[in-house]
Amino acid sequence: MSDEFYRIKRMPPYVIAEVNAMRHAARQAGRDIIDLGMGNPDQPPPQHVIDKLCEVASKPDAHGYSQSKGIPGLRRAQAKYYERRFGVSLDPESEVVVTMGSKEGLSSMATAISAPGDVILAPSPAYPIHTYGFIIAGATIRSVPTTPDERYWRALENAMAFTVPRPTVLVVNYPSNPTAETVDLAFYERLVDWARDNNVWVLSDLAYSELYYDGNPTRSILEVSGAKDVAVEFTSMSKTYSMAGWRMGFCVGNPKLIAALTRVKSYLDYGAFTPIQAAACAALNGPQDVVEQNRQRYQARRDVMVESFTRAGWEIPSPPASMFTWAKLPPGFEHMGSLEFSKRLLQEAEVAVAAGVGFGEEGEGYVRIAMVENEQRIRQAARNIKKFLSDHAR
Repeated sequence: MSDEFYRIKRMPPYVIAEVNAMRHAARQAGRDIIDLGMGNPDQPPPQHVIDKLCEVASKPDAHGYSQSKGIPGLRRAQAKYYERRFGVSLDPESEVVVTMGSKEGLSSMATAISAPGDVILAPSPAYPIHTYGFIIAGATIRSVPTTPDERYWRALENAMAFTVPRPTVLVVNYPSNPTAETVDLAFYERLVDWARDNNVWVLSDLAYSELYYDGNPTRSILEVSGAKDVAVEFTSMSKTYSMAGWRMGFCVGNPKLIAALTRVKSYLDYGAFTPIQAAACAALNGPQDVVEQNRQRYQARRDVMVESFTRAGWEIPSPPASMFTWAKLPPGFEHMGSLEFSKRLLQEAEVAVAAGVGFGEEGEGYVRIAMVENEQRIRQAARNIKKFLSDHAR
């Protein structure tokens, strides 16, 4: 009996999990680790959302199987969100499906629309599900840059000209995880034209739709006329409403792709727990002040992080969106590589970050730093890092 399972063989060790295990062991040993590794919100959801969860969970008929595609009220609530935020009209029946977070949605979509041997275009560096969702499904990945400049468009044209078989799907993720890069509507307009000309489906991951800064709102690909002919978009309530563990997300857009995802999900799950879906409705339909409060909180943390880390001797970029900054290794540490640097930073400075190589080959030489601790803890991290850099400069 073989223990060499086909899909497991195609998956390397999860680098991010390696640093997470070290962090857990250090905390178990009583060390005070400042965790800037995972994008895990540290604030609770709004109280009215929690209250709705409890209210519905107390009903005796709320504990059976739910609807795999999501309860109708939640699909309508998401359609209303797109209307007020992006001016995009969606049919809740045919153009919206509820997912158990955007990660599950992307992986189920990969299962629904790709076959062994298909070629998928995905960014590098990338959030792992953007590539491994398709690798698990048996497809092959061809990487394209993350930075949306002319090199990006040349990479797309080369991929279509020189790849056999021709790519069928393109994954885009802006604001990017991990790089925090953003795009404007002109980028999406060009992308929709390209996708239509090349007969390629576009999967847009917009998980960080509401974490934008300096008064520059993120855009949706579905704002482009005709985008629903070629694209779907994934969003999540994890960061917007601090509901990461609730696993609530959506896929919206092209009806053919929505139908494929819905059909696959009908075989795989019975939908999220109904009280959670009802509480998600309360979040989307209720007061939206928490969205602005979260945005201001992360922007303040961003500013403190950039200022304090730079004073500590590690100049990091100021991200225009998302809850991350994507930073080059400090001068003098490039030879370590991102994984070894992350381990040393955890062991010696008690600060956890995510090694860039965990996001693909193009991530080497960088780390992703999450703004998930309060400003006091971020300043403490900067002090620890200053000592770490000073010790290694001797």
